[in-house]
Amino acid sequence: MGQIKQILVNRLEKKGLELCLIPGFMRSLATSFLNNPNYSLLQMNEKLHYLGWDDFDIDYHTLQLALECIETDGLDSFDDIRTLSS
Repeated sequence: MGQIKQILVNRLEKKGLELCLIPGFMRSLATSFLNNPNYSLLQMNEKLHYLGWDDFDIDYHTLQLALECIETDGLDSFDDIRTLSS
């Protein structure tokens, strides 16, 4: 796993997202971003809440890490995360 991706996974876990939920969260995030790449951070969090991620708010730095990982590695690279342990 790349260093940026590992940092992202660690940040998401520290924010309370279980490891097994990260692939689904990343898909929701990517879909939201693709629907409107001009979303502000507040709008992105509102969209994620609408999609069912009510107990999670993403911060600016974590969002940037996530978008970088999606652009660099693609969404499929998160499917193997469920088997990792931090």
